[in-house]
Amino acid sequence: MCRTLAAFPTTCLERAKEFKTRLGIFLHKSELGSDTGSAGKFEWGSKHSKEGRNVPEDVLGWRESFDLLLSSKNGVAAFHAFLKTEFSEENLEFWLACEEFKKLRSATKLSSQAHRIFEEFIRSEAPKEVNLDHETRELTRTNLQAATATCFDAAQGKTRTLMEKDSYPRFLKSPAYRDLAAQAASSSSGRPAEPSHT
Repeated sequence: MCRTLAAFPTTCLERAKEFKTRLGIFLHKSELGSDTGSAGKFEWGSKHSKEGRNVPEDVLGWRESFDLLLSSKNGVAAFHAFLKTEFSEENLEFWLACEEFKKLRSATKLSSQAHRIFEEFIRSEAPKEVNLDHETRELTRTNLQAATATCFDAAQGKTRTLMEKDSYPRFLKSPAYRDLAAQAASSSSGRPAEPSHT
């Protein structure tokens, strides 16, 4: 069997790996959101999407703006799955944690959650450390002394910009997203999908 695989051209093996990655993103739905409840599960093929109403438009809307992607539950889940293939899901998980953090009203909860988020994402050598410059990291550490709903704003903004400028364009160019967009375009209009733009 190894001889047979070795006889295949490299491009065939690369295409097989690409196909495996695509399947991994969309077929292993149960894996999505298992680390972060906020990301939810990508529900392509659910009852809601079979109706053919909101999901196709939703998928096509993701390429309109990063904000539309982040405001869509399915968009967040699909983007999270993509980031996992790039080993950079901590950026989205941090952003989502900050969004949930801003909803807290209790000073005690604000303080305890702020320290938990800092320990998980911000401090050097954190388990899910996000890529921040020294100044932003130190500003965030200082903000924790009197935790408010805005104490992560600078760090969250930097992480969001990084995702929007770096990961988001790659997500839109990914074979998995292109396939979803093509399916959505053909199911909503009966015409072939337009090529995605950057």
